Amino acid sequence: MTVDQQQKTSFEALYEITRSINSILEPVALLEKILESAMAHLNAERGSVLLVDEAKERGFSVVAAKNFGPEHSGDKFAASSSVIQQVLASGSPVLTFDALSDERFESSTSIVAQKILSIICIPLRASEKIWGAVYLDSSVSRKAFTEESLKFLTVFGHLAAIAIENAQRYASLRNENEKLRNQVDVTHLFTTMVGKSEAWKRVLGIIKRVLDADVAVLITGESGTGKELVARAVHDGGLRSGKPFVTVNCSAIPEQLMESEFFGYVRGAFTGAAGEKKGLVEVAEGGTLFLDEVADLPLLLQPKILRLLQEKEYRRVGDTKNRTANIRILAATNRDMREEVKAGRLREDLYFRLNVVEIHLPPLRERREDIPLLATHFVRRAADTYKRAVDGIHPDAMQMLLANQWSGNVREFQNVIERAVVLCTGKQLVQEDFMFDASDRATILRSATTLADFERQVIEATLAEMGNNRTRTAEKLGVSLRWLQYRLKEWSGE
Repeated sequence: MTVDQQQKTSFEALYEITRSINSILEPVALLEKILESAMAHLNAERGSVLLVDEAKERGFSVVAAKNFGPEHSGDKFAASSSVIQQVLASGSPVLTFDALSDERFESSTSIVAQKILSIICIPLRASEKIWGAVYLDSSVSRKAFTEESLKFLTVFGHLAAIAIENAQRYASLRNENEKLRNQVDVTHLFTTMVGKSEAWKRVLGIIKRVLDADVAVLITGESGTGKELVARAVHDGGLRSGKPFVTVNCSAIPEQLMESEFFGYVRGAFTGAAGEKKGLVEVAEGGTLFLDEVADLPLLLQPKILRLLQEKEYRRVGDTKNRTANIRILAATNRDMREEVKAGRLREDLYFRLNVVEIHLPPLRERREDIPLLATHFVRRAADTYKRAVDGIHPDAMQMLLANQWSGNVREFQNVIERAVVLCTGKQLVQEDFMFDASDRATILRSATTLADFERQVIEATLAEMGNNRTRTAEKLGVSLRWLQYRLKEWSGE
């Protein structure tokens, strides 16, 4: 092949390579493609792409390597660190036709040990910055690389460095955009999770920390505390936002049907299985599987759920091959899972796998200072839904709500507010609008003897939290400023 032909071939190769690498925006895939292209054109036996890494003792990290074998991975990689370090330090390429007799590398033990004959190494430079290097060698042929090889690889290196710089900028912008989007989404999500009590702040703090960690989460708490709401918030604000969110009520599926509902079945798996059916695990692919009432999982199914958690594998009923599942698992229960383990109703290893992170939701009676906020939120939502002109709650009615024990928690509280809004004929909810059961009325009456003390404790605590700002205190409590001032005046004896 003549020099002109070689140059034409190199030019055509550069054109194809540049078009190829410029279409790749994922840094790792790009580096692998750069190495593949360089080795293919120069017929190199071994090769690697390295990036500058000052945190490493050698000053670089191996990010892509081919044909070195496992013994040369990680810190054992010694494809001639002296050559690579020289290129990174000087910014100039290195070409040697016979490395074993080259005086520049006579102290390199790796060259002697591996009997390396030919080496070519060029810097990856863009915007006056050296990003890394491309290293190729041969232990079979002397003069495996020529001056033409060096010219080609040098030009290729400049183009590759620009592509790396662009890919990293793109990845950085994408990550920043994702971060900002998640922040906006989380802010939106938490507008439906009302509360400012310390107990509720702790819950929100844990939720925020698990959004970007694709781990199993166990949500515990009494019935009606909002466990599914929290599960949806974790999904919608997390890495799998926009993907399926599939809820399984483990207490509502007959035990004999549970395995086929979870994992699906193949044709002929049992009488009546005339075709194939996807299970809920497969329906949730890419998204989140929410196991509600997880303590009701039958013992025979628990090992298969454990395998799904550990290995991300499952098998359809009647099938002979395993399938993989790319899902996140969230679970919820109103029972004490440790007691379930002690009683032998729940496998201990399954409990630990489900409970990587626990989010415990406090009952409403332990976050009474959130009641005025929740009431205002539910009144506004119900008024909008049912087209009512209700815009608040009378202080006497609020006192009654504060005195209730709310055994049904937030769910019961929301139902009571919605019913009162529907029945209300004025602009404010009054005591007569609330239809409590006889047992609830008895509880309220028993609490009435200490209601004044309770009311004063709540107001004084809120005043302290608001820095003695009466306007903000009234807003948080959902009462009028005039009513608050009257109460404070009454207590001061003025």
